[in-house]
Amino acid sequence: MSSSDSPTDVPAEELERDISAADFRMATFRLARRLRAERAIDSMSDGQFAVLAALKVFGPHTLGELAERERVTAPSMNRTVNCLEELGFLSRTADESDRRKVNIALTDEGLAVVEETVRRRDAWLDEGLAALTADQRRTLAAASEIMKELATR
Repeated sequence: MSSSDSPTDVPAEELERDISAADFRMATFRLARRLRAERAIDSMSDGQFAVLAALKVFGPHTLGELAERERVTAPSMNRTVNCLEELGFLSRTADESDRRKVNIALTDEGLAVVEETVRRRDAWLDEGLAALTADQRRTLAAASEIMKELATR
């Protein structure tokens, strides 16, 4: 099926074939890569943005918790956190209940970066979706539900 074809323009036998895992993976990665390109700060790495986004969604974390969440080593996360702290996007504060722990949280500047990046990504995607046919948008809506289900397995 070409990118310009709608599901109704494709022969039934082609629609009935099993989806290729490789094709699906590549399409998903290409879309994700294109979305990641929409960011508030071009020089910020995906890993750095992931830390800021995790702090926005889940709140303050210790260094170890962030490293575990992002599946990187503590020394690697420490380098990322140090860089983001130097840029003013996050802060470290001693835990009130356990002074040995240090909590890492977003600053107002870090929150602004996350919100602007999300705004840009949503705007890019909204523009692309608006250019699709109603049938294509319905297909993507159904596919997004299936993708969510697949991701939880």
